[in-house]
Amino acid sequence: MAKFKSFYTLNSLLPFSIMDRYLASELLPTFLFGVGAFASIGVTIDAMFDLVRKIVESGLPIGIAVQVFVLRMPEFIVLAFPMSTLLATLMTYSRLSSESELIALRGCGVSVYRMVLTAVMLSLVVTGMTFVFNEHLAPASKYQSSQILDKALKSDKPTIAKQQNIFYPEYQKLKQEDGSTKKILTRLFYADEFDGKQMKGLTIIDRSTKGLSQIIVSESGEWNPSQNVWDFYNGTIYLVAPDRSYRNILRFEQQQLKLPRTALDLAQKSRDYGEMNIAQSLEQLEIERLGGDEQKIRKLEVRIQQKIALPFVCVVFGLVGAAMGTIPQRTGRATSFGVSVIVIFTYYILYFITGALAQAEVLSTFMGAWLPNFLGLGIGIFLLMRVAQR
Repeated sequence: MAKFKSFYTLNSLLPFSIMDRYLASELLPTFLFGVGAFASIGVTIDAMFDLVRKIVESGLPIGIAVQVFVLRMPEFIVLAFPMSTLLATLMTYSRLSSESELIALRGCGVSVYRMVLTAVMLSLVVTGMTFVFNEHLAPASKYQSSQILDKALKSDKPTIAKQQNIFYPEYQKLKQEDGSTKKILTRLFYADEFDGKQMKGLTIIDRSTKGLSQIIVSESGEWNPSQNVWDFYNGTIYLVAPDRSYRNILRFEQQQLKLPRTALDLAQKSRDYGEMNIAQSLEQLEIERLGGDEQKIRKLEVRIQQKIALPFVCVVFGLVGAAMGTIPQRTGRATSFGVSVIVIFTYYILYFITGALAQAEVLSTFMGAWLPNFLGLGIGIFLLMRVAQR
């Protein structure tokens, strides 16, 4: 009891008291154990089995498989952070409660809210770590692993699906006389479809050259990687003067033009949703909006909101775990681990359901991503208030 009185005496003098340091020292080892355990289980189930199959069936070199395996780890560490936060808070506070240490703290005048505040503050730190991993490390490493794997299995059949209505605009910012900037269209690339190799039904408006615009209409076109140019077949080039009159018309069977290959990258979908950070997702969203595919637009809007909402699950899990752990009870580590798994499973089921409802336009994109967090936060506050009233 004397030990906890000293905790409470210094509690009002230090912003991070001895009690906070004691709780943090109890939380940290369990949290690190959870990160290692959950990340290892996730990457093993999702990546290892598939890599072993590719080693056996496709002759994937073991060195490449190990490299891909390591690059996939950040993706699962991101998911492990919230789960480990719940496991650490629930297991630590349950143990302290069963050993009457929390009761001793309350006897010294420390409120339940103050005891749980330590877990919430540490959860905020984990939230920042989750955001950094989810924004900067996980997308880049997953994209790199996909590139390495595709290159190693280049003899396999191409997996690029046929795309339709490829629409890609390019803009340029021009400074006006009054000092403001104006965004104008410099190039517009449109193709009816892409079969994995060639673009079909091409129309390109090129206004990148000052004083001259050209309209290219072509039956088909493909990227020439050896010369970094486009090869267009069976088409016509219309040169338009500044006064909007035709300056020249050129018909061709084959014509090479030096244009960016960005439209090809878009058609090939070189990055899926999990391989883009928020900034890249927003850029992709602008392109999809111009393309007009409402289903893709809605799906990407939901994914962007989920990328923002995911790190804050750590705070929710930290609050819920600490609140459940402070309930006077005698539970072992196995019970705490089992409860954590049930809570995590329930949350992610709800996460996928609300995301699907948002994509189906039953919920807004914001509510589809954030509703599980709000529900979890409400449950955590409710449990905490009930414990505090005892």
